[in-house]
Amino acid sequence: MNRLTAFGVRLAGAISEKRSAVCVGLDPRWSSLPDTLKVGIDATDRAAMAGAIQCYCQEVIDAVAPVAAVVKPQAAFFEQLGPAGMQVLAKVVAHAQRCDLIVLMDAKRGDIGSTAEGYADAYLGAGSAWGCDALTVNPYLGQDTLEPFVQVADQRHAGLFVLVKTSNPGSGFLQDQPSEDGRKIYEVVADHVQDLACQAAGEVAYGNVGAVVGATYPEQLAELRQRMPNVWILIPGFGAQGGTAADVRHGFDAHGSGALVNSSRGIIFAYQQPRYAHLDWKTAVAQAAADMRSELADAIAGD
Repeated sequence: MNRLTAFGVRLAGAISEKRSAVCVGLDPRWSSLPDTLKVGIDATDRAAMAGAIQCYCQEVIDAVAPVAAVVKPQAAFFEQLGPAGMQVLAKVVAHAQRCDLIVLMDAKRGDIGSTAEGYADAYLGAGSAWGCDALTVNPYLGQDTLEPFVQVADQRHAGLFVLVKTSNPGSGFLQDQPSEDGRKIYEVVADHVQDLACQAAGEVAYGNVGAVVGATYPEQLAELRQRMPNVWILIPGFGAQGGTAADVRHGFDAHGSGALVNSSRGIIFAYQQPRYAHLDWKTAVAQAAADMRSELADAIAGD
């Protein structure tokens, strides 16, 4: 995959090639890993735990690569293991890219001034130790939070996914509040993200700036698809959080494009589900990803 090509173009190409809007979240909770990977490891030995998590994540990547367009490592699960975990995170990103997958780092960074510049350079800059293709960012410190991230993303042909309407039950505490002009706060953010996407899109329908909108709010998802016609929408909340294929179809445009649907626990821990209990853990992961792709395709085709 040519990473000198604009992110929006690369993402569209990956989705088209795989015929898949599946994004697999890599959330390697130690307690949920297969027992075979934890044998003999003391839960206080962070270096050994990190090694097992590296093995696990790489096996998951290999299992889902044929049907997933994107993988989304959740930085928190690596950070909690300290330096060893962060070294493993870099190795997991590199492995995913060797498998020709787009890597979206889920770190939800957000700050102002030089600190935001530091975060942007750390994850997306030319000399980044992580070298990921895209990053989730939190805009709720204000408009100037996003500026350094947008600048670095444009320079490096990378992508951003801005939190707009998140899937957690408490999101309405801030995001649903009215602003001075009558729009809800998440609508204000959505309109700004649409403006940023149009500035960066160029000749393509979808540019390098995307939005995060939860599957658990299908009405708002449908509304925001119309409000942000040039914005890639990353849709978390599918599967384990209760979002269904019927819910997430509202995030796609009339051509069945423009969205990416994330599943973490529902895929990477599929071997814990009764429907996959007869399979070994790696086959269960692969089958769950394939089943998700089929469910999404059927829902989009039936819209």
